[in-house]
Amino acid sequence: MTEPASSPSASAILSRIALAGILTGIIDGLFSSVLSVAFYNSTVERLFQGVASVPLGPEALKGGTQTFLIGLLMHFGVAFAWSILFMTVVLRIPAVRKLLDSPLGPLKVAAFYGPLVWMTMSLVVIPLLAHRPPSITARWWTQWFGHIPFVALPIAMSARGLWRKER
Repeated sequence: MTEPASSPSASAILSRIALAGILTGIIDGLFSSVLSVAFYNSTVERLFQGVASVPLGPEALKGGTQTFLIGLLMHFGVAFAWSILFMTVVLRIPAVRKLLDSPLGPLKVAAFYGPLVWMTMSLVVIPLLAHRPPSITARWWTQWFGHIPFVALPIAMSARGLWRKER
């Protein structure tokens, strides 16, 4: 008979959230930066100014280092927000924990959560803040698929095992 999983401590939960947010912010930031420079003929500065332009408007694209840093902070804020939401779901829904513990569990969960994150951001959050409709292009689909390994997988991997009984 297996013992029930123990409830994780607040510090364990916060450390997993920190890990997920930092890893996701870095990994997704690198993914987007490579796309911007190598494929979209842009710059990393312009990428994060674009992030800042969602709530600040198009003038953010001319804001130099200041709006670059605002966009970078916003990027990490979003990574932490999705990490917090995921950890909340994991801690409240045993079926998600069971799926995470299954073979290739984090990848299975990421295959659902990554596109969910991207669709929510691109179809709801960004249009509401930027006051413009989404544009479904090859770039959109690149992000849809890219959110599986570069956003949701680090979050899922960070959450895995949080509830296990200590040995």
